[in-house]
This record gives sequence, C-alpha cells and structure tokens, in this order.
Amino acid sequence: MNLEPIILASGSSRRQDFFKLLGLPFNVMPAVIDEDLSASKDPEKLTCEIAGKKIEKVIHDMRNRPPKWVCAADTVISLDEKIFGKPQNRDEAAVTLNELSDKQHRAVTSIALYRASDKKIAYKSASCSVSFAKLSKGEIEWYLDTNEWQGVAGAYRLQGLASCFITKIEGCPSTVVGLPLREFYVMLRNNGYHFGG
Repeated sequence: MNLEPIILASGSSRRQDFFKLLGLPFNVMPAVIDEDLSASKDPEKLTCEIAGKKIEKVIHDMRNRPPKWVCAADTVISLDEKIFGKPQNRDEAAVTLNELSDKQHRAVTSIALYRASDKKIAYKSASCSVSFAKLSKGEIEWYLDTNEWQGVAGAYRLQGLASCFITKIEGCPSTVVGLPLREFYVMLRNNGYHFGG
C-alpha cells in the first residue's frame, strides 16, 4: 500500500526518527513561530496552541500547493506550575537543570494533525512524569559541556547522557523525547490515515 506523504512541521531529528520508525513518508518543513511560554497557561493548552500555530503556518506557506496531511508537535516541561521550554543559552539551561534537580517534573507533548479532506486540525496530548536525582554543580557543568541541552525543552535529552540523571519515569518515554508514539499512531488511524492494515 502506498502511504500518503505527511508534512512534518518540525526540524526535530527525534520526531523525524519516529516517522522513519513507523515507515511514514514525510517531508520536513519547519514552521518558525513565536512560542510564547506564558506562565498563565496550562501545559496541555499551551502545547496544543503552539502545535496548531505551526500547522497554520505551513498551510499558509503552502497555499499554492495545499498539503493533504500536516503534523506538528510541541513539548514543554512543567514543574510546580512553571513551564520550561527550550533554553536560549547555557546560563538558562544551567538554571533549568538546577530547578529540576532532585525533583519530579512532568513532560507534556501535544500533537496537532491536519487532514485536507475536512480541513480540520485534530489535537492529542500526552504526559509523562520524570524524576531527577540530585545533581551537583559539577554534574550540571559536565552535562552542559555536552551541548545536549540545546534545542530541547527542559534542557535535557532523555535519549542521551541525561539518562544518567533520571531515577524514575512514569508514562511513555517517547512523550519526553517529543512524539508520544501510541497517541500518534491512534491519532493517525482515527483520522483516516491507513497504514498497517
């Protein structure tokens, strides 16, 4: 069966890897938008809003050749009602890791999926709890030197060396990485994207 290509509105290599894992044909079109991390918004609402804006940007940019499918996602880290996105620099990453140290936080990823057949955007959110060990200043500096903190919510990569700091995970780890696979799979099936029978 020939699968329809999906526009992935993200430059994330992790999300691309998940698309490849599922055998989905896709084209990457990163949507650059203003990601306003307002502290007054809850993580699910915030990530849905950002993912939706990414899709709207792609649809607008492709108005002369409308896509059949567009997928976008957004991930944030939430701790004590504070939301952490991608750190802008090393100092901000250090502050974030200090705050996550010796605490349990929540990773929230929302997926937005557009299908041209009804011109609607569907949304799905997933969350996962992650517990960090107590980190010393030296450990934080060592991790910052790896540059893994760049371009990821919460200043750490679960699938990288940050796994050395994690004592417990409750929920689907792919949620932390940026695309909850079970939710994404079900979302595609429920919206009429046929694959795997």
